[in-house]
Amino acid sequence: MADDSNATEAPTRREYVKYGGAVVGGGLLAGCASDSNSESAPTSSETGTGTATPSQTATEDDSYSVRMAPMGEVEFDAVPEDIFTILGHHADMLLALGRGDHINAMHGPGYHQALYEKLVAHLDGVSVDWEGLYSSWPPTKEKLYELDSDVHIADPAKVTTGEGWDDGDVREIGENVAPWFGNTLSGTNRTPPEGWTDRYEYYSLWEIFGKIAQVFQEQERYEALASIHDSVRQTIEENVPPTYDRPSAALVLLSADEDSGWGYKLNYPGYYAAHTRPMGAEDALADAVGEAYGDDGRNITLDYELLLEADPEVLLVLGPMTGHFNLDEIRQRLENDEVASEITAVQEGRVYAQGARRQGPILNLFQLEMTAKQLYPDQFGEWPGYINGEPYPEIPEDDQLFDRQRVANIVNGEF
Repeated sequence: MADDSNATEAPTRREYVKYGGAVVGGGLLAGCASDSNSESAPTSSETGTGTATPSQTATEDDSYSVRMAPMGEVEFDAVPEDIFTILGHHADMLLALGRGDHINAMHGPGYHQALYEKLVAHLDGVSVDWEGLYSSWPPTKEKLYELDSDVHIADPAKVTTGEGWDDGDVREIGENVAPWFGNTLSGTNRTPPEGWTDRYEYYSLWEIFGKIAQVFQEQERYEALASIHDSVRQTIEENVPPTYDRPSAALVLLSADEDSGWGYKLNYPGYYAAHTRPMGAEDALADAVGEAYGDDGRNITLDYELLLEADPEVLLVLGPMTGHFNLDEIRQRLENDEVASEITAVQEGRVYAQGARRQGPILNLFQLEMTAKQLYPDQFGEWPGYINGEPYPEIPEDDQLFDRQRVANIVNGEF
């Protein structure tokens, strides 16, 4: 993307939301110097409030700052209102904080609309209206000037990898429109792009959520949701069967019309596995191709022969809950294929729908519940199955791993 010759003539960023401090010589963003000495490196724990140490600083004029890698410390004079974002985990966090209607952009808005409609159907008073928003990957500088957001909830290091972007473009938008605040590479603890390594840190999903909550002055709402997450995690940890009695499983995204797809690590660090890692199931694909499979643990290209070699007892299939894939058709194709029909999960009818790996707190709670039931029905109750096009299935109240009404109340600000 060529630089907009009028970009530097555009109005400067809003005065009430700004970076604190001056641009460090050679740095990309104000407050962008490495903060590795100010916060200890986070663990891969997803246990909730205990892992998110507050890092907010308030001043007498009501401005405040929040620190997170890779940005460093970012200063705000008021709570942002108009919000630009890109990826689903950040959009989910904004929804959980009652800011779903404040989002002006996201990557694949129709995709996320379809998925989250199936979840919020169980949360009274919570809805999403994202279809038709600017699809923001990769964004253009011109569009960011046009949107004139109060904050960009997106990872600047990730943005520099988009077509038409470099460090100077990221700095320009941060200075002239609004600050960046996001962390994406913690999805798989992916290696940062050149120039960002020294300032990057990896966080759990709930640690990132805690930081985003501080930006919007919603620490109490975060704490309330994190307490529910802690309870779900405790229930899972106390009830999963011994290691020797856990099934082998594979998490996959299958092609809609070919005998191929992609496999993803169940137990890898990062928030992409925040719903599978706590289950401690045996990763069938790791056994088949070795622990080093995939790009930074993100994926491996597979076909039915490799899937049969892995031979999972449970097959977790991404996509059907987004509306982009039909679970019944996937099952039928597997059952009718000479090779795939031999897979244990196919023969035993344990091919289940999943949501998405780029998850925030709301999707994480639902996916923890569904994955626990799909893998360990004796311990957590039978998974009722997902019907194509329908919401997340109804589960008897006594078998639910979390209280839907409690979550809805928190998202609606009633707590």
